[in-house]
Amino acid sequence: MATTRAEERVACSLGKGTPAAVKFEESQALCGAGVLFLLPALLAHGLLKTKEVYQWSSKVFYSLESIVLTLAFMALSRIKNPEQLKQCKPGELGRIIGLDRVPEVKCLREKIQLLTAQNHASQLNNLLVDHWYSGQGKEDADFLYIDGHVRIYYGYKANLPVKFVSRQKLCLSATTEYWVNDAHGMPVMMVMGELTEKLQTAIEDLIIPQLQQTNLLSARTPEDQQPRCTFIFDREAYEPAFFHRLWTEHRIAIITYRKNVKDTWLENSFESSTVSVLQQSVNMHLCETQTELGGYLFREIRRLGKDGHQTSIVTTHPTLETNLIAGRMFGRWCQENFFRYLIEDYDFDKMTSFGTESIDLDKEVVNPEYRKLTHQIKKTREKIQRLQARFFPLIEQAIDEPLDKLPSITLKQMEYKAMLDKLRKVEDELVAQRVQAKPRIKLGQMPEQLRYNKLKTESKLLMNVIKMICYRAESSVATWMAPFLAKAEDEKRMVVKQVIASNADLSPDYQNNTLTITLHSLSAQRFNTAASELTKILNETETQFPGTNLKMIFQISAISDCAR
Repeated sequence: MATTRAEERVACSLGKGTPAAVKFEESQALCGAGVLFLLPALLAHGLLKTKEVYQWSSKVFYSLESIVLTLAFMALSRIKNPEQLKQCKPGELGRIIGLDRVPEVKCLREKIQLLTAQNHASQLNNLLVDHWYSGQGKEDADFLYIDGHVRIYYGYKANLPVKFVSRQKLCLSATTEYWVNDAHGMPVMMVMGELTEKLQTAIEDLIIPQLQQTNLLSARTPEDQQPRCTFIFDREAYEPAFFHRLWTEHRIAIITYRKNVKDTWLENSFESSTVSVLQQSVNMHLCETQTELGGYLFREIRRLGKDGHQTSIVTTHPTLETNLIAGRMFGRWCQENFFRYLIEDYDFDKMTSFGTESIDLDKEVVNPEYRKLTHQIKKTREKIQRLQARFFPLIEQAIDEPLDKLPSITLKQMEYKAMLDKLRKVEDELVAQRVQAKPRIKLGQMPEQLRYNKLKTESKLLMNVIKMICYRAESSVATWMAPFLAKAEDEKRMVVKQVIASNADLSPDYQNNTLTITLHSLSAQRFNTAASELTKILNETETQFPGTNLKMIFQISAISDCAR
């Protein structure tokens, strides 16, 4: 069972103990101990900021640091929920965090519940944003990518609105998470939609108020015509009046695609430009002019494709150069790549806790009855159109065919005419019913058994914040290793994942206050060389393991063996 500190556990169970002290033992080939190579990056990205936000009992065995480290190491090791801990060796994982074993599934869920009950996930996220974008990193938040991610719900307890899921081309019960990423695609914050909010509503009612609680907006005083920051999003939030409102009320510029483009610009007005898109130089043919949309003036930039297609971009940024605007807009795929990576590797659509919560009954929603009638009217009109496509050709056929064939044609016409009259009557009845139904109603006016609710959000917010830290830490380590890899863009994340999954030896020295982590050999010598260079960078950080005064020393066995 891996439990060796029974007396401390019994004392805590009786309410007389204190959080267990971190104590390492000499260990050989610990499974997955390579994850400790990412601990300096985790700490640098603010993992222990949780101690500034959450309160923790002083009479439990597992300290807040141990629980947070466990959750972070689980995410990095691709252990996607507490139940998957049953498939892992508890003693091996426990030794990695300096204890006898990691929490059992039920215990870990109880600890997560203790954190979520405090409802401080948004406060933690805001604290991390100020930590990430202080000093030199502030410029990375000048441009923020915003997009919604639809999370499908496969359960039966919650009654959620139906949303269109583009990746499955279906309308399914789902919730929407609205993510904000910086200029390099790093996650900044996430807010949770409750019902069927559009991206425009989420930006004004959820994202901007939370950003105003951080230094990204509150501490920025715009100079001359410069914006506080620039939002970049797709056509989902397209509305000229909304763009003007963001600039006049918040001094926030936008860059987005233009909708309903009907005119074509002369091809000889486009000029060749070098555009940087996701750190790659691309040659594009661009042209810019001033355009009036909805009564407001905007800068419009178009890109001429090889097939002659013109992609239109509009912006309210007054001074940004044309090639930089195009580069930022076409670089929006860094956020899509972030979603794809987290879905595949971190499984961030997984539910963290089960159960539902109520929604404010005064919120307005689309009337389900109105939507149902609209759908029935649409289907009835489609049937009418299909019958008309059969009926009208019979009139021309009756003119051209001989007289002896007219009776059969007339019978078909009468049959189709009767069916059309019947369908038109049904259509009129449905339209009359829809006129009496309100398009939107308050949530409290819905029948109780059909009333929308929402999944528990706090635990999901907390786990998403931890996964943001893990993703940033993994990205930092990948960036550190990139100069030592020949195919850096293709291999850097793969090598980091290999480091995380590798075994390692732990050698504590309490006389000299050091903890040596020796990583076992990776799958190729060039990866070992890159990992060896990584150890030099990590050792320069002089990181102390949380809760101890042990300085972490990193090395790799493959290189040390070759040196001997």
